[in-house]
Amino acid sequence: MTVEQITLLGLRDTPLSIDEVVSAVQDDHAGGTAFFVGTVRDHDHGRQVTDLSYSAHPTAEAQMRRVMEKVVADTSRDGRPVWRVAALHRVGDLRVGDIAVVVAAAAAHREEAFAACRRLIDDIKAEVPIWKHQTFTDGDAEWVGAC
Repeated sequence: MTVEQITLLGLRDTPLSIDEVVSAVQDDHAGGTAFFVGTVRDHDHGRQVTDLSYSAHPTAEAQMRRVMEKVVADTSRDGRPVWRVAALHRVGDLRVGDIAVVVAAAAAHREEAFAACRRLIDDIKAEVPIWKHQTFTDGDAEWVGAC
């Protein structure tokens, strides 16, 4: 794997651009591009959400890179490589409807692009130390993803 396969990664406290992420994975070798956009919804587990904030550990970007490298290695098979991957995640205060995360993958074929994109979002959520704090209309609050 070359460093150029990870074309964009980061944590930002400003609005995310779907176009920026998708453009970052464009490659003439790619026959398929897949992307995922995660947005802030107005509820969680049947409760109305009023406020939401994301926090990240100082190592989060380095861990995101490690996750991305592993996804590229694991989803490139039988001479059908994943050519490019990109991921951005918001931190700070967000409102309902805001984009919280965008990931994209471009591969030789759609099967690898879909597989890489799915793994990217699943592994970032599972392995990168980014925590969500949400407040509900009844005044209760909870941390999601924090140990």
